[in-house]
This record gives sequence, C-alpha cells and structure tokens, in this order.
Amino acid sequence: MTAKIAYDDVELGTELPAQTFPVTRATLVRYAGASGDFNPIHWNEKFAKEVGLPDVIAHGMFTMAEAIRVVTDWTGDPGAVVEYGVRFTKPVVVPNDNEGATVEVSAKVAAKLDDNTVRVDLTAMCAGQKVLGMSRAVVRLA
Repeated sequence: MTAKIAYDDVELGTELPAQTFPVTRATLVRYAGASGDFNPIHWNEKFAKEVGLPDVIAHGMFTMAEAIRVVTDWTGDPGAVVEYGVRFTKPVVVPNDNEGATVEVSAKVAAKLDDNTVRVDLTAMCAGQKVLGMSRAVVRLA
C-alpha cells in the first residue's frame, strides 16, 4: 500500500479529521487477550483501587494505538507511519458502566520534512485531560 495523500497537497497546519474512540471494560478485556497484558489494573477494580488508582485504567499501548488511527485513516496506509512516539501523561479511567470512557483525538501537520515526510502532532483527551503528551508521528506521503 501507499499513502493516498500527496506530500505536495499538504500544507503546514493541515488538520486531520478528528475521531472519538469509546473504551469500555469489555474493550479492555479484548485488548488484554490480544496483547497478553493481563495486568489487573486493567480489569480488576478492587486491585486498581488498592494500588492507588481511581478505577480500572486502559492499557497505555491501547490508548496509543487508538490515537494513531487518526493518522493511518488519513493516509490510507498504516505502513506510511515511519516513526511514532508518545508520553503517557494521565491514565484513561474506565468506569464499570454502560458508557465507559471516551478518548478524543485530533491531529495536525506540524512540519514538512525531507523525503516526502511530514510530522503530525496528535492531541488525545479523555474527560477534559490530556492523556498523551508529545504525541508525534512521522509519516511518508505519496
């Protein structure tokens, strides 16, 4: 696959379509099974509270993966992501109700680089708090 977005068609400050990702306890159980990360802070409310957390929290890598979907959906090619990194700033707390939590992700082109690449800065928010800091991806465009 190749990115569907042409480097020459992208301007500094281009905003990618924002997305919202629901996170429920069931989502976390499925992710735990797929990733092999069965740390009880991600599924056991009693344990999470005993170690000082407000409730069960989403896996950091799950949150990171959901956020980059804004970029991969925009490019049309997950392979276009050359580099990606974040800092985990706040946990995504997932209550045991029918709604769970919502992660809202926005992104924009922050720099045009060499070799048809751009740096995309992402913002991931949950409950009014930034949950990922320094979230940046370098993406090779067509």
